Amino acid sequence: MSFSKIYSAQTNLLNAHIIDIEIDILSSNLYNFSVVGLPDKAVEESRDRVSAAIKNSGFKSPKQQGQKIVIALAPANLKKEGPNFDLGIALSYLLATDEITFDTKNKIFLGELALDGKLRKTKGVLPLVREAKKQGFEEVYLPCENVLEGALIEGIRVYGVESLSQLLDHLDENSPEKIIPQPTTKIKLSKQEYKIDFSDIKGQDRAKRGLEIAAAGGHNIAMYGPPGTGKTMLAKAFCHLLPPLSFEDILEVTSIHSVAGTLTKGIITEPPFRAPHHTSSHISVVGGGTFPKPGEVTLAHKGVLFVDEFPEFERRVIDSLRQPLEDKVVSISRAKGSAIFPANFILIATMNPCPCGNYKSKKPCICNQASIQKYQRKISGPIIDRVDMWVEVSSIDYKDLSDNKPCGEKTDLIKEKVLKARNIQIERFGKTKTNGDMSSKDIEKHIKMNNEVKGAINEYAENLNLSARAYHKVIKLARTVADLKNKQDIDKDDILEALSYRPKENSL
Repeated sequence: MSFSKIYSAQTNLLNAHIIDIEIDILSSNLYNFSVVGLPDKAVEESRDRVSAAIKNSGFKSPKQQGQKIVIALAPANLKKEGPNFDLGIALSYLLATDEITFDTKNKIFLGELALDGKLRKTKGVLPLVREAKKQGFEEVYLPCENVLEGALIEGIRVYGVESLSQLLDHLDENSPEKIIPQPTTKIKLSKQEYKIDFSDIKGQDRAKRGLEIAAAGGHNIAMYGPPGTGKTMLAKAFCHLLPPLSFEDILEVTSIHSVAGTLTKGIITEPPFRAPHHTSSHISVVGGGTFPKPGEVTLAHKGVLFVDEFPEFERRVIDSLRQPLEDKVVSISRAKGSAIFPANFILIATMNPCPCGNYKSKKPCICNQASIQKYQRKISGPIIDRVDMWVEVSSIDYKDLSDNKPCGEKTDLIKEKVLKARNIQIERFGKTKTNGDMSSKDIEKHIKMNNEVKGAINEYAENLNLSARAYHKVIKLARTVADLKNKQDIDKDDILEALSYRPKENSL
């Protein structure tokens, strides 16, 4: 036998693809090992890793055989990236040279080989196993370090492999050494330990109320005020208010981080919290590159994107948030490919009122008017319009700081109210959707207002000269305020509270 075929898989953008590994061997006086099918450098280098792994697993190295070896990775028009095909290539070679025999049907092989034949941890396992099940495969073999992630998918047998030699023993029908398939991974939600509790933050009752509403309805929020008033602490405490992810959301978020290579703590069960530095580049925040990769807005999907010192980001980065804030996705087009990545996150932005931070505070401001205006103009009108809530975080009296008593409600109590409001929204929409996600059509369908409330909001909107987008955001905010009060319909007080979070002229 000089030909064999084995199945592997790889991710492209956030999608998974089954890859056929075909090998053909010809007798030759000179050793030649070539890989075709648009391989990148990591795939081409597999010839050296595979040869060493085969030799150190007790077989003759391909380099000693004097053969011409051609590896074809199909489909040929899809670029092949990474070392994920090493295990499949090694098995395919051993099959083609009749060193081993086994049934390759309905089996997928994933993993990078070390030179001694051991398997290294790989990325993108969860979406690959999902696709394998979808395509009718029955068994997946992957590195032991990835087995818990892969076993999240039911209905397919997942085997954790330590080395090439261990796998060969398992595949040998006459060998008693068999690998036991990994049981389906059960997700355990443990009680969170809060690094920062809301009751530990002195004062700032209005900001705490704003964050409670933002968590309950999935609304974007910006906090502005002098430095050192607790804006960052409030933002970090906010993530503890969000409910745990549903099973489908866990699979989606874990898949994204697995493909991106940021899955360091196993399965993600809590909403992600991403906090890029203000020096971060446009590509790192939004995503992109020659071959588009997800950025911070996608890694924050179903969680929180915290942008501290918002105006200090590049203007290009700030304005690029327009599409994800509006459409909950980010579309990236490049010469070598285009992609649409999910980006449904809650934005928490913090900013100072001026470069020195003391404009309209107790301390004297040293900035001239031109620098203040230039600083504030970095946040464009369209971005201001897309942020649901603007909350001022003012200075705190020293006597309040020295008071050791808990200040306000604890995180657990606020989270309980948030969960009740979220459950109301699940009943309303029939799925994991929040008030902040509502379209204008959803507003017409789900929000009923009497004539008094309609008259009030129309009057206030005209006085404040709200845009159509801001008008709808006020209604969505009011609906969340009413949900927190467990009210069937919104009233005038809910509208007034929602309007109080719109930015005032000359307030930023």
